[in-house]
Amino acid sequence: MRFGIRVKPGARRTAVGGRHGDALVVAVQAPAVEGKANEAVRRAVADAFGVRARDVVIAVGERGRDKVIEISGDHAEALERLLGK
Repeated sequence: MRFGIRVKPGARRTAVGGRHGDALVVAVQAPAVEGKANEAVRRAVADAFGVRARDVVIAVGERGRDKVIEISGDHAEALERLLGK
């Protein structure tokens, strides 16, 4: 499963939710230096979708706020978890 996200580094708290255009908003406390925010994004998305962090890959946009995330694994289960079903 691939989808776009908009990252907000340096946020007060880590959260996954909301929209920025067609992208899912991912706010992380980590600063955007030395890959810290990217690692925090991977962990936050993994937690939100109920998958392992290693199953979340930043496919596009390593250095920008707009990224494309790829999640491997059971997509139906991940979507159900995100939607709270």
